[in-house]
Amino acid sequence: MPDAQTAQHTATDATTRPRVGLMVTCLVDLFRPAVGFSAVKLLEDAGCEVVVPRQTCCGQPAWNSGDRADTADLAKLMIQAFEGCDYVVAPSGSCAGMVRKHYPEVFKDDAEWAPKAHRLAQRTYELVSFLTEVRGVSALAARYPGTVTYHDSCSGLRELGVKEQPRRLLRGVEGVKLVEMPDAEVCCGFGGTFCVKYPEISGKMVGDKAAAIMATGADTLLAGDMGCLMNMAGRLKREGSGVKVRHVAEVLAGDLSAPPIGEGQS
Repeated sequence: MPDAQTAQHTATDATTRPRVGLMVTCLVDLFRPAVGFSAVKLLEDAGCEVVVPRQTCCGQPAWNSGDRADTADLAKLMIQAFEGCDYVVAPSGSCAGMVRKHYPEVFKDDAEWAPKAHRLAQRTYELVSFLTEVRGVSALAARYPGTVTYHDSCSGLRELGVKEQPRRLLRGVEGVKLVEMPDAEVCCGFGGTFCVKYPEISGKMVGDKAAAIMATGADTLLAGDMGCLMNMAGRLKREGSGVKVRHVAEVLAGDLSAPPIGEGQS
């Protein structure tokens, strides 16, 4: 559900051209730049001026590992990078959730940085949530002939309430048949540093998730976080599955130039 600030902006921002800073995220930058280009297209088509300032990691791995000092240093760099942006948008519920929910906590005892962190948090959104709730996007000129299923990433779902928004837009994509998988809201086992600390548990979780995906009969798996997608794509490959794996932004933007995640160039 949109918060009060979102509701306040929705009516006015649909007719203006806000300056949106794209938080590229580490995994998109290093492993799937196509997602960043798809995000830019979606934002520009929604009437936004998109800028991509020089940026670094949001600090989430350090935060989850208890390294508060490095988290604060990285967060300060991000706060400074996105000064002057009306909104900050990330194609990741995980990274957007870190900024929106945890930056204020990082600086709760810092009189200088707490207000800055709060201001950035209030204008930071996950990509699909921003498109639907702030820009009022309800239809897209995209086509994807196939049956898709959608995985709800933990941070996007539980920290930001991203659930119906991607499904709403996918239903408007020509050719898409959306089928729900069993336990769509159950973690895939990635969890950032969780999969490194607890590999046996993580392996069991992603194995269960892969079975649920294949049970749908869908030919494509979609989600909004690269960490989850890479984890599930790897397991599906090891299971010998032919399910294609893509970030939801690629399908919504109609940009399928990159091969599915986990597959090389043909």
